[in-house]
Amino acid sequence: MKHLIGMTSITYAVKAQKLLRSNGINVKIVPTPKNTGSGCGYSLETDSDPYTVTKMLIKNGIKFKEVYK
Repeated sequence: MKHLIGMTSITYAVKAQKLLRSNGINVKIVPTPKNTGSGCGYSLETDSDPYTVTKMLIKNGIKFKEVYK
């Protein structure tokens, strides 16, 4: 199952992608679907557990908006 994590900026999206990939998590930056709300317009798409991913982002000071279902 794919999960989307809305990012607050493209800068944080790129930092998050680098961090997650360096930790073996498959992730890519995608446009945030218009029906999911506001944000910077970019999200992370991953098939990994969103709790694990967001916990790693928080630990590394990478801001995100929310996990979209």
